[in-house]
Amino acid sequence: MKTTRTPRPVRALRTPGGLSLRLDVRTCAVVALLALAAIAASVVLIGTGDFPIPASDVLRTLVGQGGQGQEFVVRELRLPRVLVGLLVGGCLGVGGALFQSVSRNPLGSPDVLGLSQGSAAGALTVIVLFSGSATAVTLGALVGGLVTGTAIHLLAWKQGVHGYRLVLVGIGVSAVVTAVNGYLITKADFVDAARAVVWMTGSLNGRDWTQVGPLAVLCAVVLPVVLANARALRMLEMGDDVSYALGVRVERVRLLLMGCAVLVVAAATAAAGPVSFVALTAPQLARRLTRSPGPNLVPSLCMGAALLVTADLAAQRAFGADQLPVGVVTGVLGGVYLLWLLVTERRAGRI
Repeated sequence: MKTTRTPRPVRALRTPGGLSLRLDVRTCAVVALLALAAIAASVVLIGTGDFPIPASDVLRTLVGQGGQGQEFVVRELRLPRVLVGLLVGGCLGVGGALFQSVSRNPLGSPDVLGLSQGSAAGALTVIVLFSGSATAVTLGALVGGLVTGTAIHLLAWKQGVHGYRLVLVGIGVSAVVTAVNGYLITKADFVDAARAVVWMTGSLNGRDWTQVGPLAVLCAVVLPVVLANARALRMLEMGDDVSYALGVRVERVRLLLMGCAVLVVAAATAAAGPVSFVALTAPQLARRLTRSPGPNLVPSLCMGAALLVTADLAAQRAFGADQLPVGVVTGVLGGVYLLWLLVTERRAGRI
C-alpha cells in the first residue's frame, strides 16, 4: 500500500524590497526552544556556586538592579564564564555541523578528525617548552588547530576531498597528535604537567572577560560567512556532481567552509580547552529534533550552547563549584552517544 508523506509546514516572508524568505515552522520552533533552554540554564548557572543567588535576583542584577555584592559576583565572576560557555558551545556546534556536512559523514567531527588534539598539542607546546602565559597558551592552541586542520586537508586531498577519506586521514592524524601530546606531558615537570592536564580536560573554570571579547568578535565575523554559504553547503550534501550541475563552485565553497570550521573549533578549544563530543552530538541531536535535511547550522549552534551550559550546570550541582570540569561530563555523555551512533550506522550498513 502506497503511503503519502505529509508536507512540512513552511511559511514564506516577503520584504518590502521584493525578497522572500522560506521558514520551516518546526525548525524555527526548535531553535526558539533551544535558545530559551540555553538562556534558562545560563541564568540558573549564574546563580549556582558557593554564594547561591536566586534566579529572580540574577535577572535583576543583569539589568542593573542588584546589590553591590551581587553585582560583583554576577558580572565579574560568573557572567563571563557563562558567556564563554555559550560561545564555545555554539562554535563547537557550528563547527561539527560544517564538518559533518562537508564530509557527508556523521562521524566527521573535530573530536574524531583530530582538530581538538591539534589545538591541545599547540597549547601543550607552549606550556611545556616555554612555560607560557594564559594568552600564549590560547594563541598556541589556535595555531595548533589551524596547522592540524591544514595538514588534514592536504593529506586528504586527491582530486578533491572525499568524506570517508577525510575521516580516515583525520583519525590517523588524531592518533599521531595524541601520541605527541602524551610525550610532551611526560617531558614536563610536575607543575607544568598538572597545568597541562587541567587544560586538556576542558573546563570553564576561571574564564573571564579576556576570553569573551575575542571569541565574540570571531563569531561575529565568521558566522555570517557560514550562513551566507548555507545554501551551497546543503547542495554539497547531494554530491559534487549535482553541486557542479547546480552552479556551485564546489572546491572553493568546501575550502572556505572547512577553513571557517577549523577557525571556530580552534578558537573554542583555545578558550575552554578540548571540550569533548559537543561538536559530534550537537548537530546530530539538532537534526533529529528538526527532522530537516541539510546542515541545520542555527539549530546546531543553539544545541551546542545549550548542551555545554547544561553540562556545566549539572557538574556544579552534582559536585560543587569548580570540582568537576565540564569536559568530563561531555566526554562521558558523548562517549555513550558515539557508541550508540556507531551501532546505528553499522546496523544501517554504512560502516
